[in-house]
Amino acid sequence: MLSGSTLLKNAWGALATLLYPPHCVHCGADIPEGEHLCQACLEGVKRIERPFCEVCSQPFDGALEDGFTCSNCRPFSFSCAVSVCSSRGVVRELLHRFKYEGERRLRRPLGRWLAESLGDSRIASGPCDFLVPVPLHPGRLRMRGFNQAEVLAHMLRNRAPVLNCLRRVRDTATQTRLDREQRMENLRNAFEMRKNGDVRGKHLLLVDDVFTTGSTTGECARVLRHAGAESVRVITVARG
Repeated sequence: MLSGSTLLKNAWGALATLLYPPHCVHCGADIPEGEHLCQACLEGVKRIERPFCEVCSQPFDGALEDGFTCSNCRPFSFSCAVSVCSSRGVVRELLHRFKYEGERRLRRPLGRWLAESLGDSRIASGPCDFLVPVPLHPGRLRMRGFNQAEVLAHMLRNRAPVLNCLRRVRDTATQTRLDREQRMENLRNAFEMRKNGDVRGKHLLLVDDVFTTGSTTGECARVLRHAGAESVRVITVARG
């Protein structure tokens, strides 16, 4: 039998939903309780489907029966990077609002897309000891107020513990206008292990919001492998 306080809480919740129905976080349309995006906006999300590069998940426009590795994938210190969405349209806008405008409520729809990456065979087939968020430089963390990668990693903490074992020691220049080679050089020695970050023999999932060239996650993975990690794989909300 439900208590009086529980009945009151349920009644208030039902009344609040009736008076203030939930709205799509992208277009504002009415949506069912517990949802974040309307069906039209969900259908507008560009999904990454085969064929794609088995290492970086870059889609290939053409007909291929077998998996392949794209020409941009130099040897990385991670074995694969998995995203289920392309960073465009709805996904790109939500990521921007979450990351730069502080709309932390958007962690829920973004976290759902991130969680879908766990079902990819490249991720599901291997063990995971820890989720490792890509860190922000302390100066940027103070300015933004939160690390988007850490917030997203905690959305998956039922899969594995979150381990903040990396720190960013150089606040590098923005990567937006840099090519692949420049990004790699820009991030060289930008990360290091924290003193309590023992990852020897561990299988790690490196978590970030967007994968573009692999320069950031590649450098993080290099540091983790050098510290003794057995394997590093990458999951992100979207592929740039």
